[in-house]
Amino acid sequence: MSLLIRLFKALNANQHPGQIALSFLLGMILGLTPLFFAHNLFTLALILLLRINLSALIAATLFFSGISYLLDPLFHQVGLWLLQMDTLQPLFTELYNQAFWRWVNFNNTLVMGSVLVAYGLSLPAFFLFWLLVKTYRNRFLKWVNQFKIIQILKGAKEAEWLSGIVK
Repeated sequence: MSLLIRLFKALNANQHPGQIALSFLLGMILGLTPLFFAHNLFTLALILLLRINLSALIAATLFFSGISYLLDPLFHQVGLWLLQMDTLQPLFTELYNQAFWRWVNFNNTLVMGSVLVAYGLSLPAFFLFWLLVKTYRNRFLKWVNQFKIIQILKGAKEAEWLSGIVK
């Protein structure tokens, strides 16, 4: 519950929508791809280097982890399709003969398919998340703030005490 409260605080805060959208995007990548594989080192480096919202990252990771189990057959088919392409067979054979690429597990159909889909969807997903955050702030937040009870709670000194309990 506290994760959701922190997520709504981040959505309502003065953070740039792109920052929150990037947090959702990195959470999507972590959630859709298998967790303990080498490709997530790149995602982890981005998380550590960029300024993101951790509650949005965790919420998106949990959400997309649940969806990834439903999409595993699709990821498997995409990975199998790519790994069985005749034109890429010499490249994959050469890569498999090198120890580093075996460590990356590129020859696993589920890993290959999920990484390809997650990173392929990353640019459209970023703009979708950015649009959703801006729409939430412009429409839903203004709508909620119009309620009398919200205005009373914002103006009351007891609201500070109440928000201390929610934390």
